[in-house]
Amino acid sequence: MPFLFNAWYVAAFSHEVTASGLLARTVLEHPVVLYRDAGGAAIALDDRCPHRFAPLSRGRLIDGALECPYHGLRFGTSGACVFNPHGDGRVPPAATVRRYPVRERYGAIWIWPGDPRRADAAPLPDFDFLDPEHNVTSDGYLLTNAGYQLSADNLLDLSHFQYLHPATLGSDAMAHGSVQAIEQDDTVWVRRDMTAERLQPLVADTFGLARGVLADRRLDVRWTPPGLLTVFVRVAETGASPDTARVGLSAHWLTPQTATSTHYFFAFGLPRAMGDAAAMLVRAAIEGLMQPFRDEDLPMLEAQQRAIGTSDFWSLRPVLLPIDAGALRARRIMERLIAGERNAGRAAAQGTPAGTLREPAE
Repeated sequence: MPFLFNAWYVAAFSHEVTASGLLARTVLEHPVVLYRDAGGAAIALDDRCPHRFAPLSRGRLIDGALECPYHGLRFGTSGACVFNPHGDGRVPPAATVRRYPVRERYGAIWIWPGDPRRADAAPLPDFDFLDPEHNVTSDGYLLTNAGYQLSADNLLDLSHFQYLHPATLGSDAMAHGSVQAIEQDDTVWVRRDMTAERLQPLVADTFGLARGVLADRRLDVRWTPPGLLTVFVRVAETGASPDTARVGLSAHWLTPQTATSTHYFFAFGLPRAMGDAAAMLVRAAIEGLMQPFRDEDLPMLEAQQRAIGTSDFWSLRPVLLPIDAGALRARRIMERLIAGERNAGRAAAQGTPAGTLREPAE
């Protein structure tokens, strides 16, 4: 699937980008270098010097400017060259690198790969449970050698828990639970309810239930373009008062590295008002889920990608089941948005009225 350029993507967790270092990351097949300016603000530039195309991420920061490691040209935070150590020191007008709009929120640095004029008016989806001022958070990262939409499919259809994660997250009740998929504007919700479920020890321990008791579990997944998901989990002992239910929230942010590889960022957050329990629970969630994500989900996604190869998903004529409803809705939304962006770009290139979008040059 092609990319949607005019959208916010997570480029890195905030703690990955420090005041003293440079972080190289490929986003939508574009190499980007991330760093912080003297005031601590995150900066994202193309990771390619315009002189001989050396990666700027191999350079160093000198007096707030990013020095190319090959011939020493230095670039300011705007992307313009501010120092040329050669000859008479004159700076060629074309000596600039692209600067990307960025926002820093929810413990992450977000990047806008598309038309920068559209960035200010585009809001971020709500992930307030990761606001570090009011919540204790914990996060993890995995690089997946599979396309980002396969990862979205995986998260929108949690029926795979029973089969892919039988000893960690799943149970025999998963396949028999009720499932609903709802589309509202460009948001997809998938709800799955299980009753009288015998939870795996990992899930029971995470939610503070005694091992072996029967529980009612609700899983709500929210998807918004281009690949931003929230998973809401509600667990209560079967027959207990609803007030005793434990709730867990997690964010899952999918950023394409290439057409067949994905940056998978995930994070958990709970209110600081919960005290020490919040820190313990979010840490346990990351530690507990990293193993099934890494050892069970990733190998399956990568095997799917190898089977698909470079073929178009629909050209392979996938068999569809009722459990696919949410994932299919998300795919259709992305296809519509990408087609609209491309059509607008072509119209702009042909000189049609302003206000349309132009896809960034490759």
